[in-house]
Amino acid sequence: MKIGFVGLGAMGGPIAGHLLAAGHTLCVHTRSEASAASTIARGAVWAATPRELASQSDLVFTVLPGPPDVDAVMHGETGLLAGFRRGAGYIDMTTNAPDLVRRLAAELKDAGVAMLDAPVSGGPKGAASKKLAIWVSGEESAFETYKPILQQVGDQVRYLGASGNATIAKLVHNCANYGIQMVLAEVFSLGVKAGVDPLTLFGAVRQGSLGRQNVVDRLADHFLPGDFDTPAFKLELAQKDVMLATALGRDIGVPMRFSSLTIAEMTEARNRGWGQRDSRATMLLQEERAGVDIKVPRKDLQDLLKAEPR
Repeated sequence: MKIGFVGLGAMGGPIAGHLLAAGHTLCVHTRSEASAASTIARGAVWAATPRELASQSDLVFTVLPGPPDVDAVMHGETGLLAGFRRGAGYIDMTTNAPDLVRRLAAELKDAGVAMLDAPVSGGPKGAASKKLAIWVSGEESAFETYKPILQQVGDQVRYLGASGNATIAKLVHNCANYGIQMVLAEVFSLGVKAGVDPLTLFGAVRQGSLGRQNVVDRLADHFLPGDFDTPAFKLELAQKDVMLATALGRDIGVPMRFSSLTIAEMTEARNRGWGQRDSRATMLLQEERAGVDIKVPRKDLQDLLKAEPR
């Protein structure tokens, strides 16, 4: 297939390389031709503008830093939109903004181009090894058409439905990832300053309930089913533990910002009379604030976990 590729950075470069290795004809464009030199040396052809690239391609990929970059590459006299042929496809792998994705999907549909937003997770190492999760949304017929090509660059390709859904999933994933990262930094700094060797502490925490279970899979225990009245560990006991940790932090001079916020949430939940419910009942407070009702049948959760073991 004749494929156009815009963006050859830490993620885009390896992905473009896999497409070349799979036998596709590749036309590339980046901010400077020099940054595309290694890909061109492997057989890709340079396009001076995004418009020129689109005019030569059956399918175009973009892997760019963010929404402004995608918007700029798409529009204007030399943009992709000015060059697309009717019947072509467009796959954006950028971590993008849902409103821009949906706007572009509508514009491209009017131009006879099928758009898929397909953000990836796995980092540069995953891009190089093809160990990438690729979340895809847009018209299902377009997904089925281009799924075999996506499987040439990633090992887990999942369809999420309407345009923008995949982008939302990527934002949820990344925000959770970096939030958890900060909490772990907080509590490990507490443990080390309190006197525990970092490697010893790491080994111990890995053996606990947090370390033994995938942190996302824990959502299936109580939060997603909306079942907080069969407690695995009561909220009042969980709050006691967090309060002891923050007291230790005060004693040895370790700021405990995230843990203190957790205590505030737990206190509000206990003031609702939820002390005997499962400790995850605090998560209901955020559901209320967001104005959503999250409930998934346990059987559906169990079926998914069995079908996709870690």
